[in-house]
Order: sequence, then C-alpha cells, then structure tokens
Amino acid sequence: MPKEIDMPSDTGHQDTLKVFVVDDHAIARRGIAAYLDVLDDMETIGEAIDGQDALDQMAEFAAFKKLPDVVLLDLLMPRLDGVSTLKILREKYPQVQVVILTSYDEVERMNTVMRLGAAGYLLKDAGPLEVASAIRAAVKDEVFIATSMAKKLTQMMNSPASGISSLTERERTVLMLVGEGCSNQEIAKRLHISERTARTHVSNMLGKLNLSSRTQAALLAVNSGLIAP
Repeated sequence: MPKEIDMPSDTGHQDTLKVFVVDDHAIARRGIAAYLDVLDDMETIGEAIDGQDALDQMAEFAAFKKLPDVVLLDLLMPRLDGVSTLKILREKYPQVQVVILTSYDEVERMNTVMRLGAAGYLLKDAGPLEVASAIRAAVKDEVFIATSMAKKLTQMMNSPASGISSLTERERTVLMLVGEGCSNQEIAKRLHISERTARTHVSNMLGKLNLSSRTQAALLAVNSGLIAP
C-alpha cells in the first residue's frame, strides 16, 4: 500500500528520489525498501504485490501529482506480469523510469524489456549498492545493466556467427561512433555520407548484432573494448 505522503506537485527535480517497489515476495520488497530508506537521496513511497496492484497505486500517485521517479519491477508476478506492467507504465507514465529486478538471466528476456523502454536490468542477487546505482542512473536517462548480464551480452555478440566479427568495416566503425554517442546526423558528417545512408548502416549493424537499441550497441562497444568507457 502507498505510504502516507504529502501532496506537493511533482514538477521539477527534487533532491530525494522517490522509488516504488513492485514484487510479489514480501521479504524482497521490504528488504529493498529498508535499504533505500536509509539513503540520503532516496525514499520508498510505496510497495505493490503484483502488476495490477502497482497500476492501481500509480493511478493514486498520479491523482495527487506524486508519481515516483523510478519503479523497481519484478517480472514474474501473479495477475499481471512484469512485461505487461512495463508496457502500461511506459504508455501511461513515460516520465517514470522503470528498472527491472528479476531472477531471469536470459539475454533474450533482457532485450525484450529494454526494447519496451526499461531503464535498467538487475538480477535479484544484486547488492544494495548496485540497486542504488541503477536507480540513480535511471533518473539521468542512463541505462544500467547487471555486470553478469553485460558480460553475457558481450559474449553472445562476439560469437562468430552473429557477433562483431560479422560486421563490415563500415558497420564496425558505425558501432564505435554509436558507442561514442553520435547521432545519425553526426555519423553522416564524420563518414562523409548522407544521413539516410548512416541510418541504414546503423540499422544493419543493430540487426546483425541482434540488438534492439543504440544504448545496447553503445554498451557492447564499451564492453568489447572498441571504445574506452
């Protein structure tokens, strides 16, 4: 249930990050909440036992202009699972970041939720500091992926069949530029090609690497040593 909270407007940045924890396991919810509440820059404003409970409480938060900054969301839950909940949260509350906290360690599942707009992917064996880092990254519009998952992603992408070795020299260069944060327009200028051609190269590169976003490509470029972190 939501905590008793004051009702100031949620417009503008506030120093204390408001976190909403959604997990069907009470011990997990309360453990995370207890840790976050001792941090100076975070507070837990509510806990939900499943996706439907989370959406009901989010509607309540919205009515009082007290939406959380970040939702920590489990994937396997009764009534409404995490993937379905994530879709609705991103549609209704695009200003709220969602960090997945799950026991699923499959890259394919991670790619699915990242494609749907998750800002982070953590495993349930994550330590408190890692959880806090993911929350802080999310509010800065940065993506945070569990170290073990990042390694799996890199290993998969470096496999001979579908990895970096499958890229053409131009696509490899484009991957490096994406890793440096270049837009399609900036890539076009750097390579002296049209923006349309740059967009095509980016699309081909993502397709060959089985990636769903430029953010994942940037992460791969760093983890594979193509660019400096």
